[in-house]
Amino acid sequence: MPYAKRSLGQNFLCDPNTARRIVAALDLRPRDTVLEIGPGRGALTEWIAAAQPARFLALEKDRDLAPELARRFPGLEALTADALEHPWEGVDSPLYKVVGNLPYNVASPLIWEFVSRAAAYDRAVFMVQHEVGLRLTAAPGTSSYGALTAWVQVFAGTEYLFKVSPNVFRPRPKVDSAVIRFRPRSVRPQREASQALAALLHHCFQRRRKQMCNILKSQWESGAGQWFERAGLAPSCRPENLSPQHFLDLATCMKFHIFT
Repeated sequence: MPYAKRSLGQNFLCDPNTARRIVAALDLRPRDTVLEIGPGRGALTEWIAAAQPARFLALEKDRDLAPELARRFPGLEALTADALEHPWEGVDSPLYKVVGNLPYNVASPLIWEFVSRAAAYDRAVFMVQHEVGLRLTAAPGTSSYGALTAWVQVFAGTEYLFKVSPNVFRPRPKVDSAVIRFRPRSVRPQREASQALAALLHHCFQRRRKQMCNILKSQWESGAGQWFERAGLAPSCRPENLSPQHFLDLATCMKFHIFT
């Protein structure tokens, strides 16, 4: 079996019980289509295959591992591909489920792209660095709440499932991991609103210690101030005090794509 590649951020899951719990969170049914991201040596793959979904695909960037996975699991459609470049817009089925032990170095940008571009899916279950898991599930007003939180929670509900010890990986990482479940929102912003939201979040959280009236000083008299008054938010509040819906409404109102 090929060695873990540091360049790909590989930490292979070696504990069957943890793998079983992650796959159980998908609640697999016979009619489901499953897409696994970064199957590695097949710790999750084995449990997914045993559930016999209607279709099972895997995206594996490591050219040494993909052929081995296809050989071990005959029903698996193993694709040698980078998940960051996958056409997520094609994920459009209430029977579609996504799972993965995500490399720490790509988890945040991958989740950012997935939740906003996947048109419709039933659920996704990802294992990420514990700190990232806290950010994905944070509430407004907490230290973990940030741009990633607000963006993801506009598109999906997030649920912290459980913490995973470094001891169940080879090689052993230096930090804990967390398993997070995502469910898509029934109402999603359109493309222009999404672009405006991304620009606003980056603009605000790069200045997260400042008050919103100062962050948006040049826009305050041209509509931002009135929006805060209507929303019942104090001008002195900071970015972490706004909910994901607040940010979406403000971005839509002010067309914050001007910051891109």
